[in-house]
Amino acid sequence: MSLIGNLATEVELRDVGEEKKVASFLLAIDHGGPDGGADFVWVSAWDRQGEVCAEYLGKGSRVGVEGRLKSRTWEKERERRDRVEVTARRVEFLSSPSRAGGEVIPFETATA
Repeated sequence: MSLIGNLATEVELRDVGEEKKVASFLLAIDHGGPDGGADFVWVSAWDRQGEVCAEYLGKGSRVGVEGRLKSRTWEKERERRDRVEVTARRVEFLSSPSRAGGEVIPFETATA
């Protein structure tokens, strides 16, 4: 699946194991219609790709994401939570990220 949108949140980078990291962000995808609405999709990027996203992307950055849909369930405070998200195989920076000095930085991983 391929999506293009703008980050609706800052990138959150977390350690999830020994030498394993995941970055998460909410992607706003514009409907493009007269109503001006948007859909929101959670994206996760793993390991080095996640580190690069956390370093160079910020709220409002425009990106293209290629990946696969994944459904996950967890429990928080005895309440079941569900989320459908995109696990990124490739994240391409489409806007001039303020932290990257205006570079467009494609990044692809073969493991996702």
